[in-house]
Amino acid sequence: MKQDTAAKTMVIASCVYFGMALTMGLLTALKFVVPTVGEIEYLSMPRVRMMHTNLNLFGWLLQANMGILFWVLPRILHTRLFSEKLGVAMGVLYNIAVVGGIVSIVLGNAKNVEYGEIPPPFDYLIATCWVMFAINVFGTVMIRKVKYLYVTVWYTLGAVIWTTFVYITGNMFSQMPMVAGVNQANLIWFYVHNAVGLIFTPLGVAIAYYMIPKQLDTPIYSHKLSMVGFWVISFVYVWTGAHHMIHGPQPHWLQTVSIIFSFSLIIPVMAVITNFFGTFATAPRGTRMKGPIPKLLMMGTVYYIFTCLQGPFQAIRSVNEITSKTDWVVGHAHMALFGAFSYFAMAGIYYVAPKLAGRKLYSEKMGDTQFWLMTLASVPFFAVLWIGGVIQGFAWLNPENTFVDTLAALKHAHWMRFSTGGLIFIAYFLFLYNILQTFFGKYPEEAEEQEAAEAETAAVQ
Repeated sequence: MKQDTAAKTMVIASCVYFGMALTMGLLTALKFVVPTVGEIEYLSMPRVRMMHTNLNLFGWLLQANMGILFWVLPRILHTRLFSEKLGVAMGVLYNIAVVGGIVSIVLGNAKNVEYGEIPPPFDYLIATCWVMFAINVFGTVMIRKVKYLYVTVWYTLGAVIWTTFVYITGNMFSQMPMVAGVNQANLIWFYVHNAVGLIFTPLGVAIAYYMIPKQLDTPIYSHKLSMVGFWVISFVYVWTGAHHMIHGPQPHWLQTVSIIFSFSLIIPVMAVITNFFGTFATAPRGTRMKGPIPKLLMMGTVYYIFTCLQGPFQAIRSVNEITSKTDWVVGHAHMALFGAFSYFAMAGIYYVAPKLAGRKLYSEKMGDTQFWLMTLASVPFFAVLWIGGVIQGFAWLNPENTFVDTLAALKHAHWMRFSTGGLIFIAYFLFLYNILQTFFGKYPEEAEEQEAAEAETAAVQ
C-alpha cells in the first residue's frame, strides 16, 4: 500500500467532520436566540448539542491528531509507519464508529456521559480503533532508526497510555450496574476533564512540539524543559477532574485535592509555553509569522496559556460558586478545544497536506485570511461566554431571579455568540477549500500550462 495513505485518509475525513461540528455548534447557538428553529425531535437542543461535542471531539480533533501523527512519527523516527494497512483499516472502522454514533444520538440513543454520549456498540468500536492506533504507534517506535526519542514521541506514547485508562473509565466502568450516584459522577468527571487534559492536550502539544521548530527552522528552545513538562503533567493532571464537582455531594478532602492539583498544572504549562515562545524568539525574524502555520501555532499557544490559567482560577471555591455550570465553563472548554488544540491541528494539516499531496499549499494568502477571520471572531466569541457566565452565576445566586429572567439578561450575549460563531463558520470554508484544492484541485499556474499546451496542440493540428 502507498506510503501515508492512512494519514491522508484521516486528515481529509477530519476536515469534513470539522464543518459538521461547526454546523451543529452554530445551530446550538441559534437555538438560544430563536428557540423555534428546528422544532423536530431529531434536532432538539440536547441532541444537537451532543452531536456538536462528539463530532468535534471524535470526528474532527482526535482524527486530525491521529492523521497528522501518522505522518509525523515516521519522519521523527526515520522509519516507515509500522503498518499502513492497519492504519487504513483503523481509519475506516473509526469513521464507521463516528457515523454510527452520531446517527444513534440523532435517534435518541445516547449514554449519560458528558463528551461520551456515543452508545454501544460504537463506543467499543472506537476503543478497538484506539488499540489499532496504539499498535501502530508502538510498532513504529520499535522499528525506529534513531536512538533517542524526541518530546513529540514521548507525548504521543503518553497519550496512548493515558487515553486507554481515561476512555475505559468514562465509557465502560461508569456504566457498570454497581456504579451509581456520586461514584458514577466522580468517574464521569474524571473522564470529562481528562478527555481534554490527557487525550487532546498531549496530542496537541506533541504536534506543536514538532511543528514549531520545523516550520521556524529553529531547534526547540530546551529539550530538558520539555521533559519536565511531560513528567509533571503525567502526574498532576489525573487528579483535577473533581474540581467540576466543588460544592457538590463529594468529600471535602477530594475537592481540596483537586484544587491543589489544578494549581499544580501551572508548572507543566509554564514549561510548554516557555519552550514555544523561546523557540519563536530565537527563530529568524523573517520566518516567525510567515504564512498561516506559524500564526496558528502562535495563537494556539496564546489560547493555551489563557485556558490553563483560567482552569486553576475557576477551581477556587469562591470563584467556582459563581462560574460553575454557566457559560463561563462553555467558553473555557471552547478556548481549549477550539482555540488551542484546533489551532494546533489546523497548523498541522496546513503543514502535512502539501507533503501528502506532493505539491505546495494551494494559497498561503487564503490561509492567512482564514486565520485572521477566525481569530478576530474567536476573541469576542470567548469573551462574551465568560462575561455571560459571570452574569448567569450572580443571577442564579439571587433567589428572586427566574430562569427566564436570566435568559433575558443574556439575550445580547447569545446574539453575539451566534454572530461570531457564524464568522468562524465562514472562515472554516476558506480552510476546507484550501486543503481540498491542495489535494485535488487545479492550481492557476497548472491551468495556464494546460491551456498553453492545448493551444499549442491545436496550432500544430
